[in-house]
Amino acid sequence: MNTTYTKMSIDEILKCLKEDLNPERYEHSIGVAEMAEELAKRFGCDPEKAYVAGLLHDCAKCMDFELSKKIAREHTPDLDETEKDNKKTIHAPVSAWIAKEKYGVEDPEILSAIRLHTIGKCMMSDFEKIIFIADKIEHRTREIEFREQIEKYLDEENPLDKAMFKSFEMTIESLVKRKLPICFVTVNVYNEMLDKIK
Repeated sequence: MNTTYTKMSIDEILKCLKEDLNPERYEHSIGVAEMAEELAKRFGCDPEKAYVAGLLHDCAKCMDFELSKKIAREHTPDLDETEKDNKKTIHAPVSAWIAKEKYGVEDPEILSAIRLHTIGKCMMSDFEKIIFIADKIEHRTREIEFREQIEKYLDEENPLDKAMFKSFEMTIESLVKRKLPICFVTVNVYNEMLDKIK
């Protein structure tokens, strides 16, 4: 299957991902692609573009941490201070760079959605929100109890913003419980979504 958004076919992308990711992360990536495609159809975005973004969103997730930091320092100058030395978040900007350099993605919205799928930003597009949400609720590896807390909002009015708000609320609660730092961007997005759903 070919795609207009990369220099590789989907089969070639899957082959590379299988080599670069561990089995669970590979399965998760396919799950995010499937969910992103489904949400794109539901909310009026390009399903093929969403599928590609979902497939590649974690393409650097299993990369050596020191190499990730080096790539991030050299190629993503907009890193938040809290993001720079964080294994949980640094893969997002690095994955966006790998998606462009290795997989030939030129579409700015795909690259932005990959870049933002961990900490987000204010004023995200619907497409960016779809990739963010798909990462949280894909059905292959995410626990049903976790997914359902977010999925239920997709049937309400203002669904993407409500699902985003719940995602950020759960993320912040988890970080606080584990006494981990919270990116200022994450707090700002939480506040923006809270204002939108009132």
